Amino acid sequence: MSTFLDNVNAAYDAVANSLDLPEGIAEKIRVCNATYVTRFGVRLRNRMYTFMGWRAVHSTHNSPAKGGIRYSPHVDQDEVEALAALMTYKCALLGLPFGGSKGGLLINPKDWTEQELEKITRRFTQELVKHGFLSSGSNVPAPDMGTNELTMMWIADEYRRLRSDDINGVACVTGKPLAGNGIEGRTEATGRGVQYAIRTFLETPHDALKADFKTRNLQDLAVVVQGLGNVGYHAAKFLSEEDGCRIVSVIEWDGVVRNPVGIDIEALKTHMKSTGALKGFGGGDYEPDGESALADECDILIPAALESVINKQNSDAIRARLIVEAANGPITFNADKRLRERGVVIIPDLYANAGGVVVSYFEWVKNITHIPFGLMERRYDEIRNRTLARSLEIMTGKSLPDEAEQELFYGRREIDLVRSGLDGMMRSAYSELSRRWNDPGNPAPDLRTAAYAVSIRRLSEAYRAIGL
Repeated sequence: MSTFLDNVNAAYDAVANSLDLPEGIAEKIRVCNATYVTRFGVRLRNRMYTFMGWRAVHSTHNSPAKGGIRYSPHVDQDEVEALAALMTYKCALLGLPFGGSKGGLLINPKDWTEQELEKITRRFTQELVKHGFLSSGSNVPAPDMGTNELTMMWIADEYRRLRSDDINGVACVTGKPLAGNGIEGRTEATGRGVQYAIRTFLETPHDALKADFKTRNLQDLAVVVQGLGNVGYHAAKFLSEEDGCRIVSVIEWDGVVRNPVGIDIEALKTHMKSTGALKGFGGGDYEPDGESALADECDILIPAALESVINKQNSDAIRARLIVEAANGPITFNADKRLRERGVVIIPDLYANAGGVVVSYFEWVKNITHIPFGLMERRYDEIRNRTLARSLEIMTGKSLPDEAEQELFYGRREIDLVRSGLDGMMRSAYSELSRRWNDPGNPAPDLRTAAYAVSIRRLSEAYRAIGL
């Protein structure tokens, strides 16, 4: 049976072997540079517990290496190295100045209190710092499955305690709370990136037609979301509330909720927070067989949870025209091939899942420059825009509409700049994918191939630039 890392490497090899690369460079790009394995003890509940963790650095062609830390009872070295590789390719595709990294701790967070998790996290941090796998200039984690902004704050605080002379210490992690030098928009970033990816795809007519979409309008498109964690929740919320999509099915660990006229995502999230499950939600029909809902009829399917959920056993049942990989590696290599043969268009994880690392980049820059975005310009912009608006009113003899005043008179907030920057980077990256997909001389057969081709070319050039 193929592992997650096997699937990532197979997708990489399929493209790398077709490119004219310098001898040996494809192998150098593909392999993971280093993986640190730690087993550390923490005294809890009147006894000693031993925990196992990993931090993999796939590439340091750029520094720091960037990638999240997940806490899971199922994580292993194979998974961490696969995710680190995806981070390398993702950062190269988006043009971010990072190498790829990933971390994992073999733990079920639900088994421990918040105070216990803090103690475990601080001990894990000590091990990472001691062995050179954490700092603002070499290796920068972020939240992932099982971790959140509070986890990142514990790591940052422990790092600063150990390295009190590092003026950029707070930049050793991203995804921190606002009160801990985080950035507005980081929590929503990956889900927001999924929304921007879908918008950009549909706004590219010749690409949208390949999935039989004849309109740029998202209004009333039927969407199935698998996983209502941070990414799935925000993607579903933005697509339904801002773009008018109907979220017709939501799949979670205990089953699926369906509603053909659209699920109220905020109400469902509130229900899940209070009960921990989908069952009992009054805004749709519940069924315990969640996996079957992957085959529900819809326009867009968004797998937003675990890897390999769409595989050769269930891929033939998929009825969506477009699959958007909001999770890392949700489609296996064999299933990807079968879906493409059936004409299903896939927006790959290298692109669709990149919103989080883009906004992490913004947070890292904010931290190492020690100045919030927009601080120097906001008041200046407000005064200039008011002067311009009043001049127009005098010249035309008419008052500006209220909505125009709201837009013009107030300077750019951090969240406005973050969303604008993310939208711009997602559009720029997609234009590269589309160009490669539609290259008249040598078109890529699909968007995943296009994404890997762009990423591998950039990585090859980066290694050549540093003399490798």
